[in-house]
Formats: sequence, structure tokens, C-alpha cells
Amino acid sequence: MRNPSEETPARWGSLPSWLLTQAASHAHRLVGDGFLSVQARGYHYRLLATLEEFGPASQADLGRRSGIHLSDMVAAINELADRKLVERATDPADRRRNIISLTAAGKRQLRRLEKRLAETQDELLAPLSPEERQRLTELLSRLLDHHNRRAGTADEPWR
Repeated sequence: MRNPSEETPARWGSLPSWLLTQAASHAHRLVGDGFLSVQARGYHYRLLATLEEFGPASQADLGRRSGIHLSDMVAAINELADRKLVERATDPADRRRNIISLTAAGKRQLRRLEKRLAETQDELLAPLSPEERQRLTELLSRLLDHHNRRAGTADEPWR
């Protein structure tokens, strides 16, 4: 049983912004723990999924497509390259630029990450029916799309 002093005050306990923040905190923890269980981080998933969907790309293009800042991009690519999940090669058209490609091992790791991600989505949304999950996803997508358009970031899905 919770201590009464730990109860959320009613003034903000039912505010959508508070509820979204609290749910996001649980989502972040569950997804992070799920990825850690397969020796990965969220950046790894985002990079591997972006490479599979769009094909080989420069680090700058990967950063734009995945929403990962360039300062974090290099470290994440280094981690993936050290594990042979991606390959880094010099771009023949511009020797100053690297092209990053997904390896077969990277594709296998992406499948593991997708499996864990699906499991964490089920855990996060456990109290909701399939129809409620679909409706929640639609509403959140609509809300995010609205605010991204207002902020001028509609083409930046991860920001």
C-alpha cells in the first residue's frame, strides 16, 4: 500500500501532460531495459532500422533520418562497427565521407531488437485491449504530428 504522502495531488494527477510524462517514463525504462537484455541501446535500434529501411548512408544522412545528433552518432556507429553490425567504408564519390552499411549480423541483431521491442510494447500496454492500443497509437500519432507541424519538425520523426 502506498504512503498517503506519496499520492499524486489531484490538481495535476489527471492532467494529460502529467499522465503522458509518467507513461513516457515507464515506456523509456521498459524499452531501455529490453534493449539492455540483448546488449543494445535505443540508438543502436534506430541506426540499424534506418539502415535497413533506407540502405547505406553517410553518417550525416543517418543522423538526419534517425534523429540522432552527430556528436552521439559517431559513438553509436563505433559501437556497432566494433560488433560487426555495420561496416564503415570511404565514399568513393567523396573520400572525406564515410558510408555506413548494415551487415548480416546487423540484420540478425535488428530482428532481436524488434522482438524485444514488441515484448516491451506488450508489457507497457498490458491493461489495454487491441482496439484500445490501436486507438491510443492513433491519438498519440495525431497529437505528435500536430505539434511537429507547428514546430516545423514534421519531417523529423525522432525529435
